[in-house]
Amino acid sequence: MGTVWRARDETVEREVAVKEPRVPDHLPERERANAFERMRREARAAARLDHPAVVNVHDVAVVDDRPWIVMELVHGRSLGDVLKEGTLDAREAARIGLEVLGALEAAHAAGVLHRDVKPDNVLLGRHDRVVLTDFGIAHIEGETNLTDTGGFVGSPEYVAPERVLGRRPGPASDLWSLGVVLYAATEGVSPFRRSNTPATLQSVLHAVPAPPAAATGPLAEAIDGLLDKDPARRPDAARVRALLRAAADPPVPQPTQTVREADVPRRKRSPGRTVWIGLGAAVVAAAVAAYLVLADPFAGPLPDHWTKDHEKDLTATLAHPDTYVRSVPEKASDDGRWVAYTDPSGAISLALSVARRSEDRGTDIKESAAAQMYADNGDFLARGDYRLDMPGHPRTETDDNVTFHGRKAARNTVRYDTDDSRHPLPREVQIFYYRSAAGDMYKLTVAYPGKGDFTGRGREVARTAIAGLDVDTL
Repeated sequence: MGTVWRARDETVEREVAVKEPRVPDHLPERERANAFERMRREARAAARLDHPAVVNVHDVAVVDDRPWIVMELVHGRSLGDVLKEGTLDAREAARIGLEVLGALEAAHAAGVLHRDVKPDNVLLGRHDRVVLTDFGIAHIEGETNLTDTGGFVGSPEYVAPERVLGRRPGPASDLWSLGVVLYAATEGVSPFRRSNTPATLQSVLHAVPAPPAAATGPLAEAIDGLLDKDPARRPDAARVRALLRAAADPPVPQPTQTVREADVPRRKRSPGRTVWIGLGAAVVAAAVAAYLVLADPFAGPLPDHWTKDHEKDLTATLAHPDTYVRSVPEKASDDGRWVAYTDPSGAISLALSVARRSEDRGTDIKESAAAQMYADNGDFLARGDYRLDMPGHPRTETDDNVTFHGRKAARNTVRYDTDDSRHPLPREVQIFYYRSAAGDMYKLTVAYPGKGDFTGRGREVARTAIAGLDVDTL
């Protein structure tokens, strides 16, 4: 809707930001008038707010009936740009969240709904200043609604479910968007991002995000509450503020007693089988519902009748049962680089593929393992299948709370439960994602029967293969 220029106010000799209206000439006059009115409302919405986390509006200059907004120039970067380089720790995310929350509270008290809270609209300025900007689609209480023909107003992956359903939004809708921003700040990606708008809106309505791995305690409680699909159940601003304050400045635990370690001579030895069983039992008990336990690095030797093969073209080493049959693509160009190992019965198979960042000409490789998983899952939602020669609409269970050699990874479980006579056998597939430091995307896929005697064996193969995977350059 506009281009923001860095400019100089020659009257008072200060740098300012000037937003130029950019409306295509071919638009009908009504839509052009709507666009200009939105910019006037943006200026009015921001100008009526007195809060340090809201950008100051100095003036609106009208030239040829087009409004140019003159604002303060904030030196810094957007949160969206920062997240392209990595995630924030819980304390920093909570600090930024507190400032955005303050801006929203000021807006709501003045009868203004922002309606487009997202990382790109949060500026991180000098001296730790946080500024919420771009009130371009804000709604001001008491003013008539502006309508757009055939357009969706807002950013789909940050918009609240009630707005997707066409219901009247309220302050809770902006707080939902803040919850998504906090999730993205700690995880690197919105939990609702998909490859297209319809799939994204469907995920906003129906998907249940995995708990954020980097956010625990009060911050996790705030995010979980804000992402409740029912706006009536979301915490109010006061409760969110209390949780974010606790996360931004956690209490320092005070020692209650002194524990002295006895000086007992020790001999160096590796953990015995009893120790591994004891440790493994606790891990399996905590993760049994997910059917996948990852060790980092792989705990102990491979099971009997397992082996490892180094795949030079994939720059990785893959663990597999020693009776499995190896297969590779007939041509180097077929489906990129991959290798597969299959049980002689054909019941269980595992395949490893890699997409090289140096060969990615577009945006096929996402910025993180979780983003790749969500993008693939979005493609699946749009198509209704996972290109696995199975019936459409299986159930998926995404999990971005996974680590691999100390780095973030992700996993998706796809379950086909069907009575379809053309596909009578239920299947289950686990897809493990890992993005190396060089930007290469690895996918390890393990498929096996979804019910019956082979299901437990398939899940064990998946667990061991993923835990035993080695990548040459992490």
